[in-house]
Amino acid sequence: MPFTPAEPMPVFRLINEPVFPSPESAEADGLLAIGGDLHPTRLVAAYSMGIFPWYAEGDTILWWSPSPRLVLFPSEFHLPKRLQRFLKTGAFTVSADTAFASVVAGCATTSGRRKNGTWITGEMQQAYIRLHELGFAHSIECWRDGQLAGGLYGVGLDRVFFGESMFSRITNASKVALVALVEQALHLGITLIDCQMTTDHLLRFGARELSRKAFQAQLETGIDHCRPQGKWHLSRQ
Repeated sequence: MPFTPAEPMPVFRLINEPVFPSPESAEADGLLAIGGDLHPTRLVAAYSMGIFPWYAEGDTILWWSPSPRLVLFPSEFHLPKRLQRFLKTGAFTVSADTAFASVVAGCATTSGRRKNGTWITGEMQQAYIRLHELGFAHSIECWRDGQLAGGLYGVGLDRVFFGESMFSRITNASKVALVALVEQALHLGITLIDCQMTTDHLLRFGARELSRKAFQAQLETGIDHCRPQGKWHLSRQ
């Protein structure tokens, strides 16, 4: 057996090899496994199965596969009229993969899924920067007057993009970054954007929940080889 139960929690403790139990084994809250590391090989293996790390500073690494899963199909994206009018003002300059580390750091300083502090630990930041250097992780940046106003980042595997986090220092910056991500997804043939956790904010943009079975079916369709995509260049540029 490649996994041994971790006591007293009824989840799996990872071994040295970058392998994971089936997401079907996750607890009701989505917790699937503990331990392991954030090596690129393990992270790519995790994301290819719809599994992601989420833990607090000083904790053991926790791996999650929640159900239901919030996703956004780029073809179903809803652009609110108010945001559409705002986009026409050209208030921000938008780029991709030009300031990945700064976007991750920006996300780490905003309130994330953990209300008692950032979940994007220093270890996590370095791990995703490494994924970016290898061509697996990407960022969208919004700029105003040469300053980073907001953005988002995540992991891209073939035709699936796994969104990790977004932030805004100026109103609407993260929304503009999301619009640019959807445009980029359509340009690259990305058919699914994983939003992980359900929020009213993302539901307003057309995101919807999928059961674990339906989500895993989307991954099987959208992920073939897990090849790095290299640096992104926005389709509008």
